[in-house]
Amino acid sequence: MILFLYGADTFRSRQQLKKMIAKFRQDRDPQGLNTVSLDCQKEEAGKIWEQVLATPFLAEKRMVVLENLLLSKDKNLLVEMKEKIESKKLSDATVLVFWEGVDKVRGKEAENLFKCLAKEKFCQKFDLLVGAKLNSWILQEVKNRGGKIDQQAAQYLAQNVGGDMWRLDSLINQLAAYKKDVEIGLPDVQLFLDEKADDSIFNLVDAVVAGRSKEAYKMIRQQYRLGEDAQFVFAMLLRQFRILLELRDLYDREDNLPSEQLAKKLNLHPFVVKKSLVFVKKYSLEKLKTIYQRLLDLDVKTKTGQGGQLLLLDVFVGTV
Repeated sequence: MILFLYGADTFRSRQQLKKMIAKFRQDRDPQGLNTVSLDCQKEEAGKIWEQVLATPFLAEKRMVVLENLLLSKDKNLLVEMKEKIESKKLSDATVLVFWEGVDKVRGKEAENLFKCLAKEKFCQKFDLLVGAKLNSWILQEVKNRGGKIDQQAAQYLAQNVGGDMWRLDSLINQLAAYKKDVEIGLPDVQLFLDEKADDSIFNLVDAVVAGRSKEAYKMIRQQYRLGEDAQFVFAMLLRQFRILLELRDLYDREDNLPSEQLAKKLNLHPFVVKKSLVFVKKYSLEKLKTIYQRLLDLDVKTKTGQGGQLLLLDVFVGTV
């Protein structure tokens, strides 16, 4: 028997592959003596054929999983595999599973083998999910993991993460654990999606306030390489310093308040407050006021044509 799993959505194809291997072991190979997986980009042809042609050990069936065979540079291996499949020279006692994380291949030999495998009865393509299908997948996955999510939150995830199923998988796990038995809403999704960006901007803020201009310049350039512009970097800096300023002021007046109470008073998310408190305790109110005022001055100069925002931002970072 030959099975062929392929496509750009490697997360779902991997899930399917794991289910197939688990089912085979449960039904026919509980000790794992007749289940083998090989990465054909790393293994020699001899090792691959040794496993493909081996007979089951004290069992009726054997499963051999060949990953990335179509990416192998061994043209003879590809040609010979195609010939054996078409001539039906492979043993029926072996369940041969081909897994590929692509849906297009290069090279005549790879293309011919791909077409051969695509004709098999048990062939399944995993395209990247989009639109309604992606929304449905998110809703079902959250449910499978014991959580609940509203439609708006699911749509926001789909729109902002897209078909990156590996990232969606991680986010869904985090959200389900965070909310437990409570329905996941849009603010929760926005918080977790923004957390990575917040980490980067917090590091940038720390470098700016501490006067580590070289480090700050590198972080800003990294934001530009990621597709962000000077306006985004400025807006994020202004937002973070405003939060720090408000927190420092409240902290000085009511320093015994727990972070949850601080969050409620300032209408901020508890996660943001917990991260910000580290900086609030490091820098004085006057220091934060000075920096925030300089950012406001920068904004005025930009809007009144007294300089380009990118240049003014660099000057600001270098003179804090």
